[in-house]
Amino acid sequence: MKFRTGMTTCAVAAAFAVFSGDALASGFALLESGASGRGNSYAGGAAIADDASTIFSNPAGMANMSGTQLAVTLHALQPSAKFSGTMNGAAPLQPSLGGIGGDAGGLNWVPNAAFISEINPRMRFGLSVNVPFGLKTDYDPGWMGRFQAIKSQIKTINLNPALSWQLNDTVAIGAGLSYQHINGELSSAVNYSAAAFSAGGAPLLGAIGGAGVEGVSTMTGSDNAWGYNFGALFKLSPQTRIGLAYRSTIKYKLSGTVTFTSVPAPLAAGFANGPVNLAIRMPDSFSASVFHQLDDKWDVMADASWTGWSVLQQLKIDRANGTNLTTVPENWRDTWRVAVGANYHYSAQWLSRIGVAYEQTPVPDAFRTARIPDANRYELSLGGQYKPTKDSAWDFAYAHLFMQGAPVNQNAANNTDLTASGAGYLLGSYNDTANVLSVQYTHNL
Repeated sequence: MKFRTGMTTCAVAAAFAVFSGDALASGFALLESGASGRGNSYAGGAAIADDASTIFSNPAGMANMSGTQLAVTLHALQPSAKFSGTMNGAAPLQPSLGGIGGDAGGLNWVPNAAFISEINPRMRFGLSVNVPFGLKTDYDPGWMGRFQAIKSQIKTINLNPALSWQLNDTVAIGAGLSYQHINGELSSAVNYSAAAFSAGGAPLLGAIGGAGVEGVSTMTGSDNAWGYNFGALFKLSPQTRIGLAYRSTIKYKLSGTVTFTSVPAPLAAGFANGPVNLAIRMPDSFSASVFHQLDDKWDVMADASWTGWSVLQQLKIDRANGTNLTTVPENWRDTWRVAVGANYHYSAQWLSRIGVAYEQTPVPDAFRTARIPDANRYELSLGGQYKPTKDSAWDFAYAHLFMQGAPVNQNAANNTDLTASGAGYLLGSYNDTANVLSVQYTHNL
């Protein structure tokens, strides 16, 4: 019956949200590692190498430090995602159009930590624990796009042990492994009336109670996977460093369960609870950074980073028995991020930071959805550092992200999964912004 592959799509077609949320970098990535880098919009991230957070941005940077160091960071992230518009024809047999969903963003806490220890004068060992992907979107449950998305939540943990080697006075290299765990939850409304009418016309629609019959589907899932990162740091002079860093793709096969509420008896076979799988590949990335000390007061830095989001062309979601539930077109593209920043040293204890950045979205306008209303963004960051002793430091930073308008023009040609599920088509745009407040404590042991 059509609703077996059609309306089940409504529950799992947006399973991508298990890997997403209202993230602060492009797509569903998070840049938030150390608060020290956040103050410069992560400009020069692969070259600065001034604390243990360098393990994630460039493990070769550990060679720039001596002894043993611990850095602990906490970020408070407040994204906002507000839709304005309407539905291009209410979802078939939907009881009411509903509202515009409210603010799908919300406060999120992102912790991370990093540890570096000197093995010998030329070798360092480090371990970083951070959150590379995540956050959350949560719409009003009765909004017009509820058949596409209500709640999407992702939590990831990345463990990144690494080693660095100082080859000579000019060149250092580093490499690490990434062990990542991911889990998430998503929910959306299910249009049982549309499913019944599509599968059996007016007789089956009447059998379930007519128009306006709906429920809620929820999907949870998790997986573990491995990746790697490596980099190089070139000290051209005591004042100038260049850093190059690469992070690999990571392949997941998310295993989860789909459940449905309030399923009418005549539709029970098409909406059976059960396991599902989603294979997905996370993008690789490359960064080139430069750091230069102008004088005893000013440092300047810059960065250009590429992310290979074009690995995400579609999402193929299957039941555990191999039956395909849906194939969702995404057609993402590779992106660039550029950033520049500066430090001003007031004294041996105090310095201030500033940074600006621009980042492309991987989401083409023709394929933007309620699950991932991503957009190009500009970023302004401010920060500082206070050293109460020679062995300790407090870093703090604030950033605001200005996102360009994100049009949503769903249609039958591009959004075939929405056509099959009776979810309707959103027509309008998103207004996205975000604020980040970060604090970091670093101690040399």
